[in-house]
Amino acid sequence: MTRAHLPGIIAMALIVLASNILVQFLFGNWLTWGAFTYPLAFLVTDLMNRLYGPGPARQVVFAGFVVGVFCSLVGTQIQGEFGPLVTFRIALASGLAFLTAQLLDVAIFDKMRGGAWWRAPLASTLIGATIDTALFFTIAFSGALTFIEVDNDVSWAGEMLPLLGAGPVAPLWVSLAVADWMVKIALALVALIPFRLIVLRFRENSALS
Repeated sequence: MTRAHLPGIIAMALIVLASNILVQFLFGNWLTWGAFTYPLAFLVTDLMNRLYGPGPARQVVFAGFVVGVFCSLVGTQIQGEFGPLVTFRIALASGLAFLTAQLLDVAIFDKMRGGAWWRAPLASTLIGATIDTALFFTIAFSGALTFIEVDNDVSWAGEMLPLLGAGPVAPLWVSLAVADWMVKIALALVALIPFRLIVLRFRENSALS
């Protein structure tokens, strides 16, 4: 790790910290405010990968993971209306989803880095975000995995409702997952703009130095 990598590490740490705080606040029926900050982690990872390579990108991912673990530990000690703000299932789902998705993002980006500028960040983020959403919501809320934390009642997440209020009937947690995934995909497309601008600015500055 060098001083050049510090902005990426700090940015990732702030995104993870902010997301862990904002996830406590609802946005509409299916989302939390954290859904709008967390996808920026993929932008940071991809920028580090493009500018410095997969090694530094993985360092940034592990830094974010450490911050996430710390936030989870703090959350388990804070009592909310229905118990600890962070349960063991939530902590496990969050950590496993983040680490798996981000490292997968790094690997896919690295394999595709030689193509058109937008292919690697878009493909790696789309696949990573999908895996992240699937892992987190399944581990955290699926009724089939209640053995992970027997004392944690997640029956509320299994309530059968129309998907996103209008589609076929599905467990509530599936609607939460789909809404979260849709935000990630939308932000993945939007993030291509700052990705391109930052990479071009970095190259200009490198050429002048």
